[in-house]
Amino acid sequence: MDELALHILDLLENALAAGAGHLELTIIEEAPADQLTIEVADDGRGMNEEQAGAALAPFFTTRRTRRIGLGLPLLKSTAEQCGGNLTLASQPGKGTRVTVTMALSHVDRPPLGNLGATIAAALGREEPPEFFYRHRVNGKEFTFSTAWLKTYLGEVPLQTAPVLKWVQDYINQSVSELHGGEDS
Repeated sequence: MDELALHILDLLENALAAGAGHLELTIIEEAPADQLTIEVADDGRGMNEEQAGAALAPFFTTRRTRRIGLGLPLLKSTAEQCGGNLTLASQPGKGTRVTVTMALSHVDRPPLGNLGATIAAALGREEPPEFFYRHRVNGKEFTFSTAWLKTYLGEVPLQTAPVLKWVQDYINQSVSELHGGEDS
């Protein structure tokens, strides 16, 4: 995948397919430590130890549709090629947490990409999840939550096209500001 946002979208879609009602996305970019950390946590079905181990193997999936499971193995490979790793922690009935680290400055590190579109896609479902997003760049932090947005919107549904467009633009602008107006 050309952008890390596509890997993140895959993780969010997997969580939603596993019945998650709450999702958390955390991205931390620390130039002094030369580290990028991406973490996706959910409260979905979770996996037992055997399933969690198998999820990192190519072509494993529990889905009944699109019977190809390359998302986690590809992300793990990308992380390792960029001097990092991927860890998966999961418990049946409690959810799953995927943590990815890699060297921020590594020449092969894909760009973060369009995080706003990724998050808007996850929220564009008939029943959008509760979602919390934290992004920190060298100590500066931006947060976004559907709880905050729902308070602001009142009765307006999250999954309407104008709201999702606003979410996408708001997140992309905020992330750009974290980077000093530059793309990541």
